Amino acid sequence: KNLTIALDWMHKEFSDAPVLGSLINPTKSNAANIVSWHELSTTLNAALDQESVIAQDGEASLQSLEATVVAQGMAKAATMLAGQYQWVVTNVPYLARGKQDDTLRNYIEKNYPAGKNDLATAFLDRCLEFCVKGGSTSLVLPQNWLFLTSYKKFREKLLREDTWNMLARLGSGAFDTISGEVVKAILITLSQGNFEAEQQGLFSGDATDHRLRGVDVSEAKSAGAKAEQLRDCQVKSVGQSEQMENPDYRIALEKNITGELLENISYSYHGLTSGDMPRMKFCFWEVSDERNIWIPFQGTVNYPQIFGGNESMLRWENGQGSILELQGARKDGTGAWDKSGILISQMGELPVTQYNKLAFDNNTAALIPNNENDLSAIWCFCSSPEFNLAVREVDQALKVTNATLVKVPFDLEFWQTVANKKYPNGLPKPYTNDATQLIFHGHPCGSVVWSEDRKCTINSNVRNDANVLQITIARLLGYQWPAELDDDMELATEQREWVEESKKLQSFVDNDGIVCLPAVRGEKSADDRLEELLQVAYGDAWSATVRNQLLEAVGCKNKSLVFWLQEKFFEQHCKLFQHRPFIWHIWDGLNDGFSALVNYHQLDKKNLERLIYTYLDDWIRSQSHQQAEGADGAAERLSAAKNLKQRLELILEGEAPYDIFVRWKPLSEQPIGWNPDLNDGIRLNIRPFLSVAPVSKKDAGVLRAKPNIHWKKDRGADVESAPWYTLGLEYDGKEGDRINDHHLSLAEKTTVIL
Repeated sequence: KNLTIALDWMHKEFSDAPVLGSLINPTKSNAANIVSWHELSTTLNAALDQESVIAQDGEASLQSLEATVVAQGMAKAATMLAGQYQWVVTNVPYLARGKQDDTLRNYIEKNYPAGKNDLATAFLDRCLEFCVKGGSTSLVLPQNWLFLTSYKKFREKLLREDTWNMLARLGSGAFDTISGEVVKAILITLSQGNFEAEQQGLFSGDATDHRLRGVDVSEAKSAGAKAEQLRDCQVKSVGQSEQMENPDYRIALEKNITGELLENISYSYHGLTSGDMPRMKFCFWEVSDERNIWIPFQGTVNYPQIFGGNESMLRWENGQGSILELQGARKDGTGAWDKSGILISQMGELPVTQYNKLAFDNNTAALIPNNENDLSAIWCFCSSPEFNLAVREVDQALKVTNATLVKVPFDLEFWQTVANKKYPNGLPKPYTNDATQLIFHGHPCGSVVWSEDRKCTINSNVRNDANVLQITIARLLGYQWPAELDDDMELATEQREWVEESKKLQSFVDNDGIVCLPAVRGEKSADDRLEELLQVAYGDAWSATVRNQLLEAVGCKNKSLVFWLQEKFFEQHCKLFQHRPFIWHIWDGLNDGFSALVNYHQLDKKNLERLIYTYLDDWIRSQSHQQAEGADGAAERLSAAKNLKQRLELILEGEAPYDIFVRWKPLSEQPIGWNPDLNDGIRLNIRPFLSVAPVSKKDAGVLRAKPNIHWKKDRGADVESAPWYTLGLEYDGKEGDRINDHHLSLAEKTTVIL
């Protein structure tokens, strides 16, 4: 009876063989719990031999014969899978736990719990199970389990129970057929059992330590170069028991990770996950915070800088709005808010910047010292190359976890000495000349230097020197940076002085945020107004030489301000402000035609009407007069201006496809005509201006250049309560898609309101 039950169980287990493959171990199955595998195997083979004899005598049907062949194959496979071997060699499959189906995930959970986080590590467990006592397995594996915190117990188990022989770190590019940085592999050989530990008390400290030998060829760029280095590079040797002393039992070939760890004097916080980044995170120059729904949202930096990553805002709504509704949103990191610390970007060479004491994204970690007096020393360490090297000794992942960042040795006394020399008065207060940072002071001359005789020169050591003209245009159009509007913002004394200097330029600000390039309606041309403002900003230092320097810095050597405004301004503006431009260059397609710069923040319905029916109409009347007088080109300019007027009126009316569509708002809240909500962001609000047909290949809609903006699906899925949850059915047959490129007619919008 038990044998029959066991055979039934065995059949059921092998029905999942297409999914489980060689993870199956008949000796660990439920069948083996009631009948020994030896008895089960012997009986099964005897029964199959009997079936074979019957088949040979010709008394069995064809169906019976086929079943016998299949059963014999299953029995052979079961025998192989239940066997043990001297050496097991393979390149295991990789599949993260979250991507496994229920059958695979549940089987691994039950039979290989230590390695359950990835199919690869479950196979490492299985391959050691294949080995006889002292037998070895040699495998190709991903490298992340050697250092990720989630594999801590798995590493401890292997270090205690088995013998680590050889390890080769291959890094990315180890396979000719696989590109990119994602697959970073190792070659490893382990032996089943740890004889030295068992016989000599290895982990008690009273025995000679077994040595793990290894090489690291991860820096080589190609598979061929790695193969060459595997033969030639120096072999390193570390004690297996010494790895037990590393933080979280991480495997390090370079040296033991000993000494006081950074985590003993600080804590590393994980960043916030918004659940819908395109909706929840905007650049600060896109939004209006009159309703107090935004807070600064610090992000990654590309290189170590004392103040950086401060270009974004988070739709926070006092923590009670959308962030509670969105799938996958997590309000992580709030424990760091209002505390002084360091923000570490978790990829690449782990560049750092000072933490701004508010929300930060989940590609960064906020490192907060237990004692604020240690901040300068920790900053000196983390901003040095030594920090990245120390972290990479224990974690070579593409993205380092926040927990790993403090699992490195830190010599507080040494770095305090460094900090005392470098920052005798403590770390500096917030200061920057970068116009893309919300702490920017707003003055055009902040990114230039002055000689002793008060002559101005471009500062080649500052990244945004070429942005003087951009900043001046923004000031002329009435834009002000957050630092200018917040008297309580923490700023360096020098930064606050620049803010005060910026106030002196306010009298030159255009009152409606519309500045025409040609002289229109009695106003001076844009280039004349720009030069007047520059002259006041620079004072006595202003000269033609300075103007030429500024033009050369923006790629317009031996050109005029008019040329830069017409040809280069908007394209450079889009690039500087991450293709979310807040000064828009509207034109009719002719270099000598109608052009206007408009401040997006002031371009409501009233101001668009003002642009069309005051400025543009004045230009049209002027060209009509010139045409009547026979002026060259007047007819062409008049035609282009009238065409522009028609296209702007389409935007003003807002009939599809010149409408604004906001995917997270219900139909009743969709804008009717040109009536944008700044807090929907530039990407959605600019769409009508890019939707109208261009006059020529040079322009984009009615804009002088085309920002790199798309309205495709956003990453992720909406909850069922989202207003446009079913919209994806029309596009790709899937509900929940975050689709932005959708158009609503005025009839659809107004019917709901009525």
